[in-house]
Amino acid sequence: MGMAIAGGGKKNRATPQMNVTPLVDVVLVLLIIFMVVTPLLSKQFWLQLPKQESNAEPPSENKSVVLTVKKDGALAINGVDLAKAELRDKVSRVMAARADKVVYFDAADDAPYAITVEAMDLARQGGAKTIAILTNKVMR
Repeated sequence: MGMAIAGGGKKNRATPQMNVTPLVDVVLVLLIIFMVVTPLLSKQFWLQLPKQESNAEPPSENKSVVLTVKKDGALAINGVDLAKAELRDKVSRVMAARADKVVYFDAADDAPYAITVEAMDLARQGGAKTIAILTNKVMR
């Protein structure tokens, strides 16, 4: 806070004046900090959906590996139910015999989100290099 001594009127009387320069400096420093930190806080998850072709057939059991998460959270590979603890081992055995290392992922619309993410993570740990998300329902 600055003070100035007035020249006229009452003698030797100090009039207070607000010095806003330190306040502006602090606000500008905070603004710069927030501008630098804000882009670092956003997380990105890149998703590549396959393009739908009019004559494309859904993957068949003998050609592709389809990992399914059902409405109740049950897991299945190519229609065969299995426990969550067995998923990584099963995927690693299946991927050992394949060259493409692609797992097609199909989840029910109202399947629990945590289980679907965990299933994709376990498939990745089992050796799947690419997880392709199916946009159309597989007819079984």
